[in-house]
Amino acid sequence: MSNPVGRVLVTGGSSGLGAAVVEAVRADGGTAYVLDRVAPEADVDHEFVDIADTRAAEAAVRRVAERAGGLDAVVTAAGIDRCGRLEDVAAEEWERVIAVNLLGTAAVVRAALPALLESQGKVVTVASTLGLRALSDATAYSASKFGVVGFTRALNAETQGRIGVTLLIPGGMQTHFFDDRDPQYKPGPDAKLNRPQDVAQTVLFALKQPQGCEVRELLVAASVESSWP
Repeated sequence: MSNPVGRVLVTGGSSGLGAAVVEAVRADGGTAYVLDRVAPEADVDHEFVDIADTRAAEAAVRRVAERAGGLDAVVTAAGIDRCGRLEDVAAEEWERVIAVNLLGTAAVVRAALPALLESQGKVVTVASTLGLRALSDATAYSASKFGVVGFTRALNAETQGRIGVTLLIPGGMQTHFFDDRDPQYKPGPDAKLNRPQDVAQTVLFALKQPQGCEVRELLVAASVESSWP
């Protein structure tokens, strides 16, 4: 019999994969809490915060953990991108990608650790296939997601036996993630992308493993995936 997911904090939980994880957690009987810059559509406890502001993100995590009486899991789904050649992307925009995707991930996990250690809970970080394979015009995104891969693998080694840590490596998904990109950086009309709801089920699978059984890494892509291998 699988374990209940319990109290799950989701960053970026108002859209895309994060919103799908919130939906999956609630459908499973768990309680979702959201950190995002905008309010979630779902009627869930949430905090408005810019994950790039790492100190503010840490404070928001602590407030949620106090209200919830602890945390059983954290899923770091918040993420942004800024496509373009290194010399063409403004430094502030390039660095914001690192701040949200990597530094924000680390800040949220750091702040949640006391609660997770108490509950022997779980962390699922969200990297990308571009955290394993580098492409032109994606230096910021690849740097951030390669960083998430390294951070998560090191966190695994550091916390083994105390909390569960899963690295999720998703391919492209049918979300609004690509909406504000220049046309040259948008998936083509024939692109094969996963539904975020399906990827969210793999997150749920990792969260519901029994104590002592860990899903260390999950690479989840559409059956025909242009960004992998």
